[in-house]
Amino acid sequence: MIITRTPLRISLGGGGTDLPYYYREAAGGFLVAGAINRYIYIAVNRNFDNDLLLKYSSIERASKPSEVRHPLLREALLLAGVEEGVEISSMADIPAGTGLGSSGAFTVGVLKALCTHTRKMVQNERIAEMACEIEIDRLAAPVGRQDQYVAAVGGVTAFEFRPDDTVKIIPVAMEEDTRARLEENLLLFYTGVRRSAAGELNRQEDSASDRPDDLRKNLDAVKAVGMASYEALIAADLGGFAQLLTEQWELKYQRSPSELHDDVNAWIQHGLGSGAGGGKLVGAGGGGFLLFYAENKADLRSAMRELKLEEVRFTFDYEGAATIVSR
Repeated sequence: MIITRTPLRISLGGGGTDLPYYYREAAGGFLVAGAINRYIYIAVNRNFDNDLLLKYSSIERASKPSEVRHPLLREALLLAGVEEGVEISSMADIPAGTGLGSSGAFTVGVLKALCTHTRKMVQNERIAEMACEIEIDRLAAPVGRQDQYVAAVGGVTAFEFRPDDTVKIIPVAMEEDTRARLEENLLLFYTGVRRSAAGELNRQEDSASDRPDDLRKNLDAVKAVGMASYEALIAADLGGFAQLLTEQWELKYQRSPSELHDDVNAWIQHGLGSGAGGGKLVGAGGGGFLLFYAENKADLRSAMRELKLEEVRFTFDYEGAATIVSR
């Protein structure tokens, strides 16, 4: 029995610049993200029927990987070289489609479990690369590279996405007091809206297809926000960091206007008027979680309760993808 635990994530600045169509053409992307202690768990066990038994939101059996319907599981089995004789089950602390990088974390967790099952010593950074190969190259999903890397390495980390698809990992060197204040004052609220990140990114790209220069300028500004967020964190300027959260939301709102995002903007503005120093929507858009930075937390929590938005409390995860049971 192998069980892996893989963290979900919150984007802190620069989200969107990890998309291949941007960083390959724009001399790279840059973002800051944090892994949190909300997890996806993957269990891999021997299947004595010698076929493949897969349990997720559905249950399926297959005699070989190419017959598996779940695309991420199919490609993970193929890439890991597991042909038969395993049972794979998954559980999650947070539902999929809520903007916390669940697809990337799921793929990393499955690969970590399968590599452990086959006794292959694979570093987490390599597992992140494998997960990107599955989602971006094999399945041609319109997703970026941050989710896989944050899930794999954990921590509060900056990432430089280079045009050749390599990724530079940069731990954010904060003082312990700054790190504690950041963790204490970041608050996460669920909007109640779930969506497909790939679908949302497809819609954004399609809507911008007739104005590519506008999309490029918007994401250039997002990259600058990511770099400024990194600098604010290492300089312990958490007030400035909070304002950059709002600036990033404004840029996302500009590139993907919708009736839902009108509602999201109203919620964010209500939070800003109720004690938050800054706030944004986490993930690709279209729903998910609101992230605020607030030193006056009581008033913000009261305001979000008025809107019936549920808080999910968290701390940062500094371990990344981990095998927690192996026997």
